[in-house]
Amino acid sequence: MNDSQLPVPAPSKEVRQWAMLCHFAAFLGLVFPFGSLLGPLILWQIKKDMDPLIDDQGKEALNFQITVAIAWLVCMVLGFVVIGFLLMLILVVAALVLTIIGGIKANNGTAYRYPWTWRLIK
Repeated sequence: MNDSQLPVPAPSKEVRQWAMLCHFAAFLGLVFPFGSLLGPLILWQIKKDMDPLIDDQGKEALNFQITVAIAWLVCMVLGFVVIGFLLMLILVVAALVLTIIGGIKANNGTAYRYPWTWRLIK
């Protein structure tokens, strides 16, 4: 059996929980302005060296929240032509659902990739 065929050990429960919290930290945006960006950023910066899964999921969660913030700004501009309000509603629902899915997948030890995400942080 060569190195590429060796089974990869599953992440510990603690690692999976921190990876999940990287996603769920975005809900801090419900509490204070820019919390959806600051929550994942701070958590990722504090815990990224603990495990590669936390580093990966922290970056993924932050990239998604940056993408959502940019989309929100576009929706606000489009609000002047009414369509933006409908797009805001769709964006909020999609961000909520995808964030929950990301957190659940990370808690299962799976590296989740958000769709339609601009990955600025590598």
